Amino acid sequence: MIESLPLRGAGGHPARNVEFTALEIRTTGLRPGAVVELAAVRVRADGTVIGELSTLVDPGPGVPPGPAVVHGLTRGDVDGAPSFGAVLGSLLNFCRGSVVVVHDLPHTSAFLGHEVARLGARVPVLPGVDTLAAARMAVRLPNYRLATVAHALGVTTRPGQPALSGARTVAQLAVSLFGRHGFTFAAPPVLPELPRFAAGPLRPRADATVAEPGWMAEAVERVTSMDTDPYLDLLAGVVADRHVSREEVSALAALAAEASWPVERVRAVHEQFVAALREIAERDGVVTDAEARELRQVATALGVAETGSPRPVASGKPTRVLVLGTSVAADQLRARVLAEGVQLAKKLTASVTHLAADATVPANEPRLTRAAELGAELLDVRTAPVALGFEPPPARPATATAAPERRARVVGGRVLMGVGLVLMFIVVVAMFGGSSLAAGIFLAVLGVGALLGGWWIAEPAAR
Repeated sequence: MIESLPLRGAGGHPARNVEFTALEIRTTGLRPGAVVELAAVRVRADGTVIGELSTLVDPGPGVPPGPAVVHGLTRGDVDGAPSFGAVLGSLLNFCRGSVVVVHDLPHTSAFLGHEVARLGARVPVLPGVDTLAAARMAVRLPNYRLATVAHALGVTTRPGQPALSGARTVAQLAVSLFGRHGFTFAAPPVLPELPRFAAGPLRPRADATVAEPGWMAEAVERVTSMDTDPYLDLLAGVVADRHVSREEVSALAALAAEASWPVERVRAVHEQFVAALREIAERDGVVTDAEARELRQVATALGVAETGSPRPVASGKPTRVLVLGTSVAADQLRARVLAEGVQLAKKLTASVTHLAADATVPANEPRLTRAAELGAELLDVRTAPVALGFEPPPARPATATAAPERRARVVGGRVLMGVGLVLMFIVVVAMFGGSSLAAGIFLAVLGVGALLGGWWIAEPAAR
């Protein structure tokens, strides 16, 4: 249903006059099945939001909506909601004349294509952009989950499970990637001619208050390569949002079984995930009692508690970096912090040890003053990798330290050459004056030696 457009850096077709429609869906499982919620946010390339669309979707009478632990929806939530066929027209009307943007486009396109095929409908292929693939081109990260990419690119996210929250994040990612990161289209996007469809009723999900994510959500951002395994991605999302229970793990395992994944694969994913979380906790140098308790709970729920708990550390303060700025350099530093396994803060607190800012941050930014009061080290984003220990200090230019010695050699060498010339002149005068041949030869040898020695000292580049 959605065709991914090839992208490139500078030199392609710019997105200045392009409008994007960011899509996000919630589904019944890991493999193409039913959509239970969809949302879309339409934006211009400059970030102006044009409109939003959001609705729950009834997957059909008696069809389980999938585990609430993943998307927060129960059968009662989708009862009475419009069917996918009833909302498809509204979605296509909303997408008309725009490039669709999705994070992990193949996954979303497969589910939407499955739903369209069930209806027997024929829908023109929509041009699309995969922000996951584009983010891989822009920055190096431990993983490319939506939350991780958004944090690295400085995109503000609202925690929670509704599809609309995800669509808003995807829309901002598109603006960032095509804006300051300079992505262009390899060829001009061809927008299909879509007829005006009949718009059916929509039923958005009720807004709900969501607790601020804690330590586990930050740790999940530093787990390597979760986006390569859909099940691990779901598991990470569940753990990041809340403590995971055995019942929730069973629900996730049921999804894996439905997708025909062997038990051994699921167990291996659990072990990999717990080991990664433990390694991240210990890498920080400080494992609080609360963190150790959360890790034990997750390990127990996943059935890998026998692998042990992290080693508690009583003292020390882990490096925690807050990066301010809206430049490419700021994005690259945020990504570098995550890639190095260091804590990347979302706001200024007493736990922040370093605050790095770029030129887009005004000198009177209150957080700069407050960070200094809290004892955080203030850095420039350009020099921060060295200050944080990610890179060695640059070697001092050889010319800076060798310049005085070089000048001294040149002066000394030229003085010696001058002495040689004087001696040669004396030899010539003495020979014409009738001096002895032996004395002339002796002085000539000294003069030639002085000339050659002076040249050797003063002109090393000529050698």
